[in-house]
Amino acid sequence: MRHLALAAALLAAVVYPLLVPNYLATVGMLMFFTAFIGQSWNISGGFAGQTSFGHAAFFGVGAYTSTILQVTYGWNPWLAWPAAMAMGGLVGAGIAVLSFRAGLRGSYFALITLAFAEVFRIAANSASITRGGLGMLIKADQRPINFQFKDQIWIYYLAFALCLVSLLIAWWLTRSRFGARLVAIRENEDAARALGIDVFTEKVKVLALSGAMCAAGGTFYAQKYLYIDPNIAFGIDKSVEMLLVTMVGGAGTIFGPLIGSIALTTINELTRAAASVFPALKNVQPLSLIVYGAMLVLIVARLPDGFASLLGRRRHA
Repeated sequence: MRHLALAAALLAAVVYPLLVPNYLATVGMLMFFTAFIGQSWNISGGFAGQTSFGHAAFFGVGAYTSTILQVTYGWNPWLAWPAAMAMGGLVGAGIAVLSFRAGLRGSYFALITLAFAEVFRIAANSASITRGGLGMLIKADQRPINFQFKDQIWIYYLAFALCLVSLLIAWWLTRSRFGARLVAIRENEDAARALGIDVFTEKVKVLALSGAMCAAGGTFYAQKYLYIDPNIAFGIDKSVEMLLVTMVGGAGTIFGPLIGSIALTTINELTRAAASVFPALKNVQPLSLIVYGAMLVLIVARLPDGFASLLGRRRHA
């Protein structure tokens, strides 16, 4: 029965953009993309318990690496994409080594990741290779070879494919020894170390994986909008977005980020529609954040495992 439901959901996602207006197809694309970057946070924050406030560092590194290679050095964007992922993974591993060698964990690790993201933002605003605060523009050339499409339905399918890959990675973690070691570290680092798990190495590996995934999202974002700004790429709001969709959907679950993304994207679109119908609501800025806050209170008070718990999806343990 579960496999039948998954097959039906997969089919619905495939035919969805063929049956709805372009606007709704774009909303669907945003849902899948947000779910993907949320899953990149979930890999380290949910499965491994390494809460980060600075995943925007990986997102921005991926966006800028691919854009610089494409714009400055003439790389094809499809080839720049894996290079950006490799750079995101290296940055993730580097931050992990510096943080975990110093013995940082819990809130201390979360704060140091926020600091790293801010350092990257300042560097991107200052360096000539990134064109500073002006950001970088990507030349519009709507051909698939250039990662650009005249029909935006292909952007939807690309975001859908990214989301599927992220779900497969999360599924693999629930069934692999690597994933089991991460859960042991999340539950009790000292006990995991006593069991013979190399805690330091495993945490470096998971942050490298998480960084590579997040960097892939940064490249997708840059190619979708053909522009990258350091304050957007490295802004704390991106880190909060990844964390929020995961916590709302269910941290440490396979479908948590997707469920959270669907919920929050829907709320965002509904509040935007409400503001257009009721002019008085336009003065409440941003209205969606108020709703997000109320939802987080609900999650903390009543559904600590997120909306995934309502569907019988348990946190991986």
